[in-house]
This record gives sequence, structure tokens and C-alpha cells, in this order.
Amino acid sequence: MHIKQFEYKPLSHYSYAIVSDGKMAVIDPERNPQQYYDFAKENQAKIVVVIETHPHADFVSSHLEIHTKTGATIYNSEMLGAEYPHHSFDEGDSIPLGTITLKAINTPGHSPDSITIVASENDETALFTGDTLFIGDVGRPDLREKAGNMKAKREALAEMMYDTIQNKFKELPDNALVYPAHGAGSLCGKSMSDANSSTLGNERMGNWAFKEQSKEEFINTLLDGQPFIPAYFGFNVGINKAGADSIEPSIAKIPFTENVTADGLIIDMRDEATFKKGHLKGSINIQAVSDTMKFETWLGAIVEPEEAFILVIDAEKNKEKLIHRIAKIGYEQQLTQVITLSEENLEKTEQLNLADFKANSDNYTIVDIRNRSEIAEGKFFDTALAHPLNELRNTAHTIPTDKPIVVHCAGGYRSAAGSSILQKKLKGVTVYDLGDAVKQFQK
Repeated sequence: MHIKQFEYKPLSHYSYAIVSDGKMAVIDPERNPQQYYDFAKENQAKIVVVIETHPHADFVSSHLEIHTKTGATIYNSEMLGAEYPHHSFDEGDSIPLGTITLKAINTPGHSPDSITIVASENDETALFTGDTLFIGDVGRPDLREKAGNMKAKREALAEMMYDTIQNKFKELPDNALVYPAHGAGSLCGKSMSDANSSTLGNERMGNWAFKEQSKEEFINTLLDGQPFIPAYFGFNVGINKAGADSIEPSIAKIPFTENVTADGLIIDMRDEATFKKGHLKGSINIQAVSDTMKFETWLGAIVEPEEAFILVIDAEKNKEKLIHRIAKIGYEQQLTQVITLSEENLEKTEQLNLADFKANSDNYTIVDIRNRSEIAEGKFFDTALAHPLNELRNTAHTIPTDKPIVVHCAGGYRSAAGSSILQKKLKGVTVYDLGDAVKQFQK
């Protein structure tokens, strides 16, 4: 069985290709399908099958584009309510792929329409579990209350997940390989392993969800401490249910201008040091200077779906890559312009006197922009006000402005965005970014 795992690190997303006898299936593909076409060519295979384990919330899938280009049949659960051409793929259904057989198991819990794909050939078995079974965890059950064709309460989905874990994998062998759609760092679960695959036997031994426990204990553990839900998640479920536009035509129309100024909602992707030396007034600094920074997640958490914005980039050579990153979450449609900056009309961010802050922290209003689940585990500063970054544009007006403000997160990346939001929102007050110096205060 020839299986290829593709990883997109910023979203901790895994997609897959299976090749047998010149035929190829793609599972849970990301927005840009070129890597799957390249892999098919390398293996002299034709893409004939595309399978969606569920309508994804955290990224836009290219299943419709692959179907349009290659003629491959799209398969998904009929419960999904897909608006694109597809064949139903539910429990009892199977797909031949060369010498491999692909079967579906309905495994609700993360969503009502989730399936697990069982690939078998001779004595080999591989499970493509989507967002149902992760390595060390299971998918969160609270993403479908306000999005998608099927709405379900988190308690009902948690109960479905208990039934799925108790019963749906029983007949499968311990040596079955487990290939999830996400790994550590994804917001689709809360305690995933860094490992990118496992065996069902290892999960039965080490994954908390398989431990002997009552339904009530399982549900309480699953619901407790889940991370925040970015604004774009429901938006992406809708896009994936309808099928996304092909990526290249979608991004080709976005204008680019060098050495200019701009007004409106401005997202500046440059590194925080460069941003603080000079940026357009009111810009929000969501850094994307490395391929692993969580740019997509925080763009989709801070900027609302369908809210128009302008992107400031560091250099024209990075334009295409950054637009592709924005398209991963379907935000290219609301990106009105990409620009580089002139040196005129730029605003600077003042640098914090760290020694004074250490000696006189009571002279500052400290704002903690970590996620609520992080804050619940303990504060770095007893007097800090909790304003999670994903809520900050809406809660900034409630922050006192009688003292200078110091913004912190856990490591420095998010505080660059948070301090720039407060600099935009609050007038007549100095806003400082504690940055990576926060590590000096961690207990």
C-alpha cells in the first residue's frame, strides 16, 4: 500500500494520497492541489478519487478543483449535505482503488457527518480518521453549533464521540495504521501528540479516550478546556460544503502596488521589530515571516469573514506565497490590495523600559491576551486583565487608559498583534509590547 502524507505546518494539517495500480485517491486535500498533481505524475498515476472525511472548519479544501481538473469522483458522507457533484460514502459503502479497497465507517463526534476511511490490502490496514481520532486525542465536539448543513449541540456530539470510540473501531486490528487530519498545534483538538501517525493498538493503550471510563467522565473530559474557536471556522465549513473556487483564478485578480500608503483595515505581516520602526497608522501586525508562524489562524481569528482588508508585505518576492497563505482559509476574496510601504506617514511604536516595568509594574495596566484555557492555568502577573487576542478588537474599549498599557502573551508572537490592535483602538494612551521578555516573568 503506497501512502504519502502531506503536511501543512502552520495549520498542523495532514492530507494524503494513496496509489495502487496506476490509480490515486486524495484524502482531505488542502487549498492548493498542485502537490497532489505532482505526486500523481511522479508515480505515473491518475487521480480518480477525492474523499472528504467531513467539511473542514480550519482550512479550505481543493476537492472541487481536483474534480474539475481531473474528473476524479468526490466521495463524502451523504449527511454532509454537499452542494458539489459527489457520491455518498457511508458505512457499508466501498471504493476499489487498484488492489486496495476503501471502506467507510460513520464516526460522528467531531461533526455529525464525519467518516473514517478504512484502506485494506491483503493483511495491511490503514485508517484515515479525519478529525475523529487524533494521535493522543479525539476531535473537539463544539464546532458545529453555528455552522454547516447539520447543526448539533456540543453535548450531543460529545455523546456521539463516546459511542464512536467505544464501538466503531472494535473490529479493527491493533496493527492498523492511524493517519489523522491534524497534529499538535491544531485548534481542532486540545492535546494532540507531535507524532504524525500511530497504530490503533498504541492508541488503545495511550489515548485517554480509549481508557475505561463512564460516558459522563468521557464527556466532561472532552468538553473541558477546549481552545477558542476562530471567527473563520464556520465560514470555512460553508465554503467546503459548497466547494471552493479554483485557487489560481481566485488570487490572480488581487492588485499589487509598491511604495504606497493606504487606509482601511490594514494587516502588516512584517516582523515585529521592523513593524515597530515604522508602519501605517492603525495597522495590525500579524507576522508571517517564517513558514511555521500561525499567520492563517490569527488572521482568521482577528479579521472577520467577508471583512475587507489590505495586506502590507515586506517584499514583492513574497507576494505570491503570502496570498496563497491567505487563500488557505478562503480570505483571498476579501483581500482588496497587497502593498509595500513608502517611507512617508509612518508611525512608530514606543519601546518598553523593561527595568522600570520590573521595578514599578503597578504603574502600568497589564493586558494578558492569551487564550482563556491558558489563563485558567495561571497568570504571569496577578493584576493582569484578561483579554484574549481573538476577542480584543471587541473588548479593547473596556480597558482602562489612565496608565500606560503593557501587552503580553506566552512567547511574544501574539503580543505583537495585540499591542498593535490596542494602539489602533485606544486613543491618548501609550501601548507597549512586552514581546519575548515575558519569558522572564513566567513562574
